[in-house]
Amino acid sequence: MPLLVPPAPAPALRSVLTALGSPTAVHEVRTPGLAALPGPFEPELPLPVHVLDAIDAPAGAPRTRLHGWRFMIRDEGRTVAAAEAVLTADGWAFSHFSEGPYVASAELALREAESLPVRYQPRLLSIPEMYMVTLWLHENPAADAADGALGAGDLLVPLAPAPPGIAAHRAHRAAELLPALTLRLTRARLLGTPA
Repeated sequence: MPLLVPPAPAPALRSVLTALGSPTAVHEVRTPGLAALPGPFEPELPLPVHVLDAIDAPAGAPRTRLHGWRFMIRDEGRTVAAAEAVLTADGWAFSHFSEGPYVASAELALREAESLPVRYQPRLLSIPEMYMVTLWLHENPAADAADGALGAGDLLVPLAPAPPGIAAHRAHRAAELLPALTLRLTRARLLGTPA
């Protein structure tokens, strides 16, 4: 069943389009793929990026905060990078371009999610304490993309590279994965080892 991709705020899209039109932004050292291609580049598939700051917060449903919007940047029908816009005190602003494994992994996870029998709203969820990014499939496809509540039926699909011992591209119910990650983080803190 197709995913229901929420529309990005128009100023976020404009900030990415402006950056794509800027030779200085596109030819940054950190994005060699974009620098090597002539374009034109098209921002597609906007996904809200949420951050879960305290995975082991006290009781209650974990809450996230909207951090920005990530767009897949396409050139001649293929994804070559991602661009992110973030909310600042002055409104939406271009943040950065990125390339690498998370871009390809997100694209693969989105294709796989399209074949699920239930319609979801796709989002990205960053879990900094675990150095982990997931495709967040929100159970309410018509929800406000800025809403940070994880639903009981939400799925989280870890993107590659995932932390050791966590399978990338395997869908988990948020209600099952987050407690497992919390336990892992608590153990790591007690032992003084990386999560």
